[in-house]
Formats: sequence, structure tokens, C-alpha cells
Amino acid sequence: MTHSTSENPPLKAWLLLGLLALIWGSSFLLIKKGLIAFTALEVGALRIASAGIVLTPLILPKLRQISRKHWLKLACVGLVGSFIPAFMFAIAQTQLQSGVTGVLNALTPISTLVIGVLLFSQSARWAQWVGIVIGLVGTVLLITATANGSFTFNSYALLVMLATVCYGINLNLIKHKIADLKPLTITGVSLLMASIPAAIFLFLGTDFLAHTQRPDAPLSLTAVLVLGIVGTAGALIIFNYVVQLTNTVFTSSVTYLIPIVAMMLGVLDGEPFFLQHGLGMLAILIGVWFANRRGRSGLAGIPQKNK
Repeated sequence: MTHSTSENPPLKAWLLLGLLALIWGSSFLLIKKGLIAFTALEVGALRIASAGIVLTPLILPKLRQISRKHWLKLACVGLVGSFIPAFMFAIAQTQLQSGVTGVLNALTPISTLVIGVLLFSQSARWAQWVGIVIGLVGTVLLITATANGSFTFNSYALLVMLATVCYGINLNLIKHKIADLKPLTITGVSLLMASIPAAIFLFLGTDFLAHTQRPDAPLSLTAVLVLGIVGTAGALIIFNYVVQLTNTVFTSSVTYLIPIVAMMLGVLDGEPFFLQHGLGMLAILIGVWFANRRGRSGLAGIPQKNK
């Protein structure tokens, strides 16, 4: 039940929204720290495995609510909404700044709109197409930024864009195929399903255990566990609680706060900030605002858990 309206949310909702922005905005810096001792594949697998394990006690009672027709769809949601993006972000950040990655993640609502139009017969108004174009211009500015303003393209940014496409597919699957299930059930069960192959791969397909013996492993291990347990599992619970306090219109505004937090933390960690970064971030946020103007109570504006 919604206890308040988006026009007059309680103070608790504002505080939790800020906490959510800090948690999800710091995810990209945590990935960066995880990559100090572990490979990108290990970071992605550990993130999903730890989040799924932590959510297990909360999700197990809900398994009885799921009918046979839902299982394959939930597996697809786990694959495109959690499993694949976790690896894409980790691989991308081997060659991308954490702040830049955080801003690119804000393309999720735009990707959701495009996927909805192309694959799910969703309509779009001209203002939304304007938003898409502005967002893409911002993306180009962001991923070609250099100190002297010269043009240089970082292909690893395409992995982040692919991750946002996965998020777009995920949100449209939820909206059009399994809207009869509660959000916590959908995300929790799909994440639990994704965590099983992630854990198997982590311990049998990588040198994770050997890498835990490195001198810098404690910092990286802590960063990734915080990323999975707090940044994925914990943030999921907070997100759903804020939706109950207000609604998705208010909660989806965290989409605009995440890239600002990510960029600020990146700069504090010593990452360069060029004029093109600022212009690109501004353009992406304006594009997201345009693209998200219609159907704001739907899923297009809800950020994903990188959240």
C-alpha cells in the first residue's frame, strides 16, 4: 500500500532515497576496488553469488507462490537483469573510470524505451525520441573525453551500453510478461537463480581462492562483498520499501542521483574530470528526463541494481 504521494513524501522516504543513491552510486567505485586483487570475471561472479546467498532466507518462502509458467521467465530476468550486467560492468571497468561507468548506467531508461518500442510494441512520443538523441550525444561526449579535447573512442564503453540494453530487456520482460508477481519476488527469486551458476563458476571456473591469498585481497574481497550484499541485496529491500512509502514516480528519481554520486566518488578517488565529462553527464540526464516523461509510474524509470 502507498502511504504517501510523490508530491509530499515523508522525511524518511527522502533519507532512504539519499541512502539508495549513495549505495548504488558507490557501486562503481566498489567494482574498481574489487578489480585490484580479482579478475573481472571473479568480481562479477562473487557479486551475484553473495547477493543471492544473502537473499535466500527472504526469498525461500516466496518460492511456493510461483507457478510453473513463471520459472523460465524468472530465469531470463535473472540472466539479463543480474548475471550478464554484473560481468559486463566489471569487464568494462578494467578500462573505464568508475565515474564514467556510473554516468553511462543512467542510459537504462533510454534503453528500456528503445527495447519497448522495438520488441514489445510500445509507443513513443516525439519528445522521447528527442531524449534518446540527446542521451546518445551525451554518451559520445562522455566516452571520448580527453584532457585536450581530442577525439578518442573507448570501446569498453560499449559493454556498459550492452548492460543497459540488458536492463532494458529485463524491465520490459517484467512489465509485459510477469507483472502479476510482486517486485521483491521477481528480483529476489531471479537473483537467487542467477547466483547458483555464478557460485559454481566462481569456485570451479576461476582462480578466486588462490587470489584471496594476495596481500591486497582483503580490501578487494570486502569491496565486492559490500557490493553484492549491500549494493544489490540490501538496496533491493530499501528500494521496495521506498516504493511502499511513496510510489515508483518518486523512487525512480534516484536514476538522476546515481551518476552524480558515482562521478563525485570517482573524482575523490583521483579520477580526472574534464569539461566533456560534465557536458556528457548533463546531456545524458536531460535525455533521460525527456525519455522518461511518459509512463513515469511504469518500469522505465526504475533503475537497475548496479546497481
